[in-house]
Amino acid sequence: MSFIEDIKQRAKSDKKTIVLPEAEDVRVLQATEQVIKEQYANIVLVGAKEKIEEKAKEKNINITGAKIVEPSTSEKREEYANLLYELRKNKGMTVEEAKKLVKDPVYYGMLMVKDDNTVADGLVSGACHSTSDTLRPALQILRTAPNTKLVSAFFVMVVPDCEYGENGTFIFADSGLNENPNADQLSEIAIASSKSFSQLIGKEAKVAMLSYSTHGSAKSELTEKVIEATKLVKEKAPNLIVDGELQLDAAIVPEVAEFKAPQSPLKGKANVLIFPTLDTGNIGYKLVQRLAKAEAYGPLCQGISKPVNDLSRGCSSKDIAGVIAITAVQA
Repeated sequence: MSFIEDIKQRAKSDKKTIVLPEAEDVRVLQATEQVIKEQYANIVLVGAKEKIEEKAKEKNINITGAKIVEPSTSEKREEYANLLYELRKNKGMTVEEAKKLVKDPVYYGMLMVKDDNTVADGLVSGACHSTSDTLRPALQILRTAPNTKLVSAFFVMVVPDCEYGENGTFIFADSGLNENPNADQLSEIAIASSKSFSQLIGKEAKVAMLSYSTHGSAKSELTEKVIEATKLVKEKAPNLIVDGELQLDAAIVPEVAEFKAPQSPLKGKANVLIFPTLDTGNIGYKLVQRLAKAEAYGPLCQGISKPVNDLSRGCSSKDIAGVIAITAVQA
């Protein structure tokens, strides 16, 4: 069974409700149709009801079974405006600003997830919003999970006909959020990503801290950051299988690891790849996605108190449906 089919089966066993605040996007409506057909999540579409129904009819998309909530006419709009004001008043937000923001589908959707009296377990956005437009309201309203130092983003990469990683499945992090993490932040990203791997893939995480150097083959400020981050990971999570600094081939190819890093506990079998910067992480996932025709699910978020996941604006309806399933499992 493929990674995403396994995720869908797990989602079916404990069906959750996922909010989609970009409901006028055709890809989101197509994903909604797929999710309803396969019955692995309940869907709430947030937006202008008439426009959503018109778009679905125009494109011959069946969204029967999805709940549609229109923020401007919702009976909860005043309650949510007050909730948002209370959450943000210490940051200078006024009641008037809160009332305006509540009309925004992303803010309204986040407030649905925040509301303990509303059955909404997670949210997926980003098909037509930037990462900051998705994560800003998430952090303002839902905030970080307990004992979390920072929020980070990862991709689950599923590479066809691949002998590396976990039968071709990897986590790439941070590939969507933190631009130039310092050593401590990099260590936190690594630990969080190892937990995400275990949760979603159900196997033991083997974490490689990537660099252009392997075990001292080069020396610079860049390599020192990765070396220090690896040291911190080992201190914070002593039972985690982790090594660094490693070049990619030494991390995932056993034959290369035997030559370049014979003492590495990974033995060339890393399945969680931690990139030193957002540049490298973003370029890396897109290269694998396009050249290896890999499935790329994300950017998925870790460190927020409730499941919120971003999407690449180049995503397909299939990608969205997959991220909905992942969000349901995270919930």
